[in-house]
Formats: sequence, structure tokens, C-alpha cells
Amino acid sequence: MSIETKVLTVQNYINGAWLAPKSDNYVVNKNPARLNEEVGSVPLSNEEDIEAAVVAASEARKKWRSMTGAERGNVLFKVASIMEERVEAIGTMMTREMGKTLGEAKGEVTRGIAILKYFAGEGMRPVGDVIPATDPSALMYTTRAPLGVVGVISPWNFPVAIPIWKIAPALIYGNTVVWKPARETSVTASLVMSCFHEAGIPAGVLNMVIGEGRIIGQTIAEHKDIHGITFTGSNTVGKQVGQTAAARGAKYQLEMGGKNPIIIAADADLELAVEATISGGLRSTGQKCTATSRVIVVKDIYEKFRELLIEKVKQLKVGDGLDGTTWLGPCANQKQYETVKHYIQKGLDEGAKMVVGQEQQDDKSMEGYFIAPVVFDNVSSHMAIAQEEIFGPVLTLIKADSFEDAIALANDTQYGLSASIYTKNIGNALTFINETEAGLVRVNAETAGVELQAPFGGMKNSSSHSREQGQAAIEFYTSIKTVFIKP
Repeated sequence: MSIETKVLTVQNYINGAWLAPKSDNYVVNKNPARLNEEVGSVPLSNEEDIEAAVVAASEARKKWRSMTGAERGNVLFKVASIMEERVEAIGTMMTREMGKTLGEAKGEVTRGIAILKYFAGEGMRPVGDVIPATDPSALMYTTRAPLGVVGVISPWNFPVAIPIWKIAPALIYGNTVVWKPARETSVTASLVMSCFHEAGIPAGVLNMVIGEGRIIGQTIAEHKDIHGITFTGSNTVGKQVGQTAAARGAKYQLEMGGKNPIIIAADADLELAVEATISGGLRSTGQKCTATSRVIVVKDIYEKFRELLIEKVKQLKVGDGLDGTTWLGPCANQKQYETVKHYIQKGLDEGAKMVVGQEQQDDKSMEGYFIAPVVFDNVSSHMAIAQEEIFGPVLTLIKADSFEDAIALANDTQYGLSASIYTKNIGNALTFINETEAGLVRVNAETAGVELQAPFGGMKNSSSHSREQGQAAIEFYTSIKTVFIKP
């Protein structure tokens, strides 16, 4: 039976073995584009499963950290090689399980492979410096020590790339890992885990426990033998994880929400700006933390930009992500579908005008959690749809009186993840770079775009102010150790 139709039964991966949950409870994940299609049966694990995983990771720590960085890197290279042979299979499962179009899903798997190779190479990089000592007979230098056991809590919107960009650096720097993937995309996660297993990763070094966040995620945050926690997800849950970890002195890293603006200056290339707004805001059905949400347009070109945006958005095709002609698929699950519907109604109630999407919202013919792209006009910055993360295919148009006003509107939010501007004026670009309160700023490029070799993270309530990816990752997954040697 092909991967396209096979219903998989998933198990936890603990201490090098595939194990059923202690509770023996399972739930069925279904295709959000075809609600009658079962994708896989996934565990609802409990605290006993996490305990077994933490024990395994703790016991594997010493041997794993004693290996050279090159040896650990070789394991990651093997994982990447196996995953390269399975891009189609993993991408197809991702599409079936959470609705992302097949092209985007395969692209995400390919990115995961690149991240593995990047961090495999990090095993050969320097990890410290020689520092002059005041004693001429002494040697003083810094090195880095792994945290120990790292808990990884990853979301459903990027079920391959995000866990890999957390797991790969954790492993290369000598940590062992307990991974809780999102329950909604656990079948995809199991295919990723199988690549590590077949690459021969030592027992206990990487463990996967599947279940609901309120049980598994909370237990990871509370567990005394988990020394660091890296989390990507909602602000509400992220703050709970951070508070729990901080209370017991564990290191934590949080990447959370965004309400990302794109500024369209009066001198912008409108064709390119519209293309970037649509790609940044609506690809992946808007289910990206860096997705464009607020489109801030200087009044001089507002009407011209608005009409061009409406024309282009109306051409987008919504449907099953496995269909090669589909531009965007369904919301990933019922909860997200209902959240997006709630905000669409909220926008209407607040007085915003839906200039794209009303006809499609009234169409009940499509099975699945489909929401056609929505564009709201007449949006004020104080409205909920301009302040709260929707995580769906909804764009809000906000008119700015001037370039300076556009900057102020861009910063008028609790979030600070990503932001972009379209302008031909170098002065505008430099002002934007200096004054925008976001961790990722992009000029003449969409808000959604993260280079794997560059630091990634947000400001304000978008993160815990640490950075992921690139060489910055070492700062979270290790601690500096200063060494002084006197003969």
C-alpha cells in the first residue's frame, strides 16, 4: 500500500526502541482537506512515558558528550542522507496530515536536510578562545559544556524544519534530547524519527514522546532532570513553559507569536510589493509565525496598491494540497479553522470591510477546513484583527498618513518577530532598520523568510530574547566554561 493511502500506527521512540504508550491510548489524526480520511493513529502518552524517556536520555549523556564533534556530526550527516531519499514520502505525509501544499511540504523537508548538514559541520568548529592570563606561567581559555538533557517542544505548522533546527544543534553540542512533537503532526514526526533511528543514533540520545501538551509538555517543563527547554508555539503556552522552567532554574528558550507588518512606502515597486504581501501572508495558509498580517500602506499609493492586491488574491486557488495546481490548502485542524473564522467575524463586527473573501466564506461545497483568503480594508490599528495573532489566510490593510506614521503603526503591537518594507529610498530603508522593533527585518523582501545560517528570534512578546539557528544556537545549548591551568 502506498504512503498516500496507508494509515500508520505511530509509537513513541524511547531508548532506541519503538514503544506503545503506557496508557495504551491512541487518537486518530485525519486529513484536514478530507475529513473522512484517516492518516494515522497516534499515542496519548502520560508521565510514565516521559519518565522513561528522561531516564534514557540521562543515562546516554556521558557517552554521547564524550564523542568528538566530528563523530556526532557524522550521525547527522547520515540522517540527512536517509532523509534525502524520503523527501517525497515525508512531504506527502505532511500534506495529508496538516494540509500544507505538497510543494511547500517537500521544500520544508529539503530545508530540514540542509539544517542537518549545517549543524553536522558545526561539530568541527572552534568552541572557545585562549585568553591572556595575568600569571605568565598559566594558560587560560574558554570551552563549552552541553546543558545535559534538552526538552524539545515543537509545533504543528513546520513539523520537520522546526524540530530539526532545535534537535540538530542540541545533539551536535553534546546534549541528549526528549522531543515532544505536536500531536496533530505526530505521524510526520515519526517519519523524521525513523531517519535518526536508521542512521544509528545511539540508544537514549534522542527520544520522542507523543501526547497532549497539557500533559507531556507540562511534564517536560517541570522535570528536574531536564536541564534546558526549547519551545515554539503560542504565547499563552510559551509563557507557562517559561515560568515553570524558571521556577526550578532550568534554561529555556521561547519562540512565540507574531503580528508581522509589511510597510509599502510611496516609492515602492507595487507589483513586487503585492507579490511579497501575498506570498508572505497567505502561503502555508498564513500558518507561519513570520507570516505577513498587517499591510501598512502610505496613503499616496493606498488605492492603487489595494486594487492590485485584490485582483491578485482573487486569482489564488484553494484546495487539497496534494493537487499540484492548488496555491494554498486547508487550515491544519479544526481548532485553527474555528480560530480563523472567529477573527473574520470579529473583524466584521469591529467595522472592517471584507474586500476579498465574502463569496468564498459563504460557499459550503468544499469538504475540509478550507478558508479562502480574506483581505480586510478600513482597518484601524486598535482592532483585534490588527493586534492579535490570527494564524490564518487573513490580510489587514492599514492606511498610514506618512512614512513616519507607517513606522509607528508597525511598532504598535506587543509582538516583534519579523517586519519588512518595500521602498527604493535608502534613507527609508535605513530608518526602518533602525527604528522597527523586530528581531528579523527585511528590505524589499517578504516578512516570512528565515535563513538557516542566520540567527532567528523576536523582540517584545515574540520570544524569550534568545536566538535560534546559525552559530547563535550554541549560546542556548551550551554553557561557557572558563579554564585556568597553572603548572
